[in-house]
Amino acid sequence: MRDLVYRLQAYALRGLLACLRPLSMPARRRILGTVTEWVVRLSPLRRRVRANLRRVWPDMAEAERRRLSHEVARNVGRTLASVWFNEDFAKETAVLDAHGDGLAALRAARAEGRGAILLSGHYGQWEAVRAILRREGIEAGAIYRPNNNPYYDPIFRRGLEAGGRPIVAKGRAGNRDLLRALRGGAVMAILPDQYVKGAPYLDFLGHPARTSLAAAELALRYDLPLIPTFAPEIDGRPVVTLEAPIPHTDAATMMQVFNDRLSSWVAQHPSQWYWLHRRWKSKGGRAAR
Repeated sequence: MRDLVYRLQAYALRGLLACLRPLSMPARRRILGTVTEWVVRLSPLRRRVRANLRRVWPDMAEAERRRLSHEVARNVGRTLASVWFNEDFAKETAVLDAHGDGLAALRAARAEGRGAILLSGHYGQWEAVRAILRREGIEAGAIYRPNNNPYYDPIFRRGLEAGGRPIVAKGRAGNRDLLRALRGGAVMAILPDQYVKGAPYLDFLGHPARTSLAAAELALRYDLPLIPTFAPEIDGRPVVTLEAPIPHTDAATMMQVFNDRLSSWVAQHPSQWYWLHRRWKSKGGRAAR
């Protein structure tokens, strides 16, 4: 039964994307934003979004929390549009520039033949970072978690590959590919803002959240710059910022710095982050105290 559901989901999405392809990117984003908004409204996801918002901002008025949850759901669709139609999205962002001290650090690493690790979150139009870097001649691969739906995963992966390679799936085989890429001087993007079983608790938005240390450990092991990158959508277009690299100390301290920087961006533009994730999940699936 589950296999049938997965097939139907993938067929429906393929049909929707085929219908949207003749339209402009703004129209695609608008339609997909509406679709994801109603998917969230009509599913248990809406309760998860509001519960996460209530955890971080308990004094927020319920009406504001509801409004913000709708914006979050729309932003999910808008962001997925940039993945599913990555080539067209890259053309759209061709007129944009990147900002921040991290860009100079990245160029310096590339000039020395070294790679780099770009840290971001499920926040804003994160694919804009790779699109702008590719325009500058810097190919950035990415690490991703394969989707539970095996018929949808190829759709998502093809979109990621259109934005830069290598695309590495999380897991044992993927880890080998990642190490090989970094040793060869690759630039890799990692989004470490999801729950990872067994990872240590670090503060995120004022609450303990299991946070993988892998990105910082790799940066230390291979002497790579660890560069936080963010691309919130402001006034209808992504603003790409590559922040100064996180100083090399120890892995936990470095990832706490990243959590703090992402928290600051989320506080500025709360609707841009994926509040749908079970970020504060603990043992047994319950939220961490």
